[in-house]
Amino acid sequence: MQLQIDTSKAYGIVLEGGGAKGSYQIGAWKALKEAGVKIRGIAGASVGALNGALICMDDLEWAENIWKNISYAQVMEQPHSFKTKNLSTDFKGIAEDAIRVVKDRGFDVTPLKNLIAESVDEEKILQSDKELFVTTSSINEMRPLVLDVKNLANGGIYDALLASAYFPVFKNEKLGGKRYMDGGILNNVPVDVLIERGYTDIIVIRIYGPGFDTEKILEIPENVSVGHIAPRQDLGGVLEFDKKRARKNMQLGYMDAKRYLYGLEGRSYYFDAPQSEAYYFDKMMSELALVCHYIAPELEAEERLRLEGYRTFTEQLFPALGDKLKLKEGWNYKDLYLAILEKWAKELRIQRMQIYTPDQVVQQIHARLRRSLAEGIQGKT
Repeated sequence: MQLQIDTSKAYGIVLEGGGAKGSYQIGAWKALKEAGVKIRGIAGASVGALNGALICMDDLEWAENIWKNISYAQVMEQPHSFKTKNLSTDFKGIAEDAIRVVKDRGFDVTPLKNLIAESVDEEKILQSDKELFVTTSSINEMRPLVLDVKNLANGGIYDALLASAYFPVFKNEKLGGKRYMDGGILNNVPVDVLIERGYTDIIVIRIYGPGFDTEKILEIPENVSVGHIAPRQDLGGVLEFDKKRARKNMQLGYMDAKRYLYGLEGRSYYFDAPQSEAYYFDKMMSELALVCHYIAPELEAEERLRLEGYRTFTEQLFPALGDKLKLKEGWNYKDLYLAILEKWAKELRIQRMQIYTPDQVVQQIHARLRRSLAEGIQGKT
């Protein structure tokens, strides 16, 4: 595999807000770090601000450990009555407790404050060679704010991270005499923060959290390059702080970052497939038994074997299969071949979280089909 990114450059990283989905960003950082990508600065919102602090500390093992062991109780205080009620049946009791939380102006986030204090080393951040900017919103002034964390000290960094993470359901407390709101509400994908500070090479790590996406309305200057690492499957809820989910999302972030870094192909699998469309067309024609399983399921086996002529496939069968597999408009034969392999791989439950060449997947498909056939024959004897 060859890197598709210039590691001689130093990059700005944008970390979107999205609560519990943030574990994905640590997995992506791991892949960037392994590839030797240099990070010059970070702009983060909400959980992206906290992850930005961890990246500034440059201790991957520490960051992974935090997310691998995350729990709901580490983020906000769950009322005792919530813990003792059956959430699926005691609707009246839960409603009463919810009203009580509203009257208390939200969930107590003392656990989150403790988590930030325990997880973040202010001195390491101040000594880091990376810049860190976090977004928040001033409730008093009714405007978005960008805080340069390296200019803060004596507990100011902890306050900045908490100010960026004040989700609307949290009990809001004054920080330095002022009230703040989650940074993602008004600027959840702060690409503009880095552009305004002169960054020209930017990588955005998306987690699709709630909030205002400034990137959608940005006009990217011609001299600025913006790349994206983004999930293609659901990362769960923003308050789903669960170690099993966090570990799964970290692995997904790692693999999706590999997709970005090495130009991997595939929609849900990760293919190292650098050859030309013509190469994969020939591969597809050499694997017609696999292809015909999907393009002509109504034909008997003997009829499939009689299918011949490129025009039959290119003008009739392949276009129909492209529609069936819901390929994007403008797809080519390489896209079609990989989509066929993915469909087989899903049906045969081939492990997804690793990088394959198409030939490796074909070998696994045939091996599993042979095994299935052998087991079927044994079952009949």
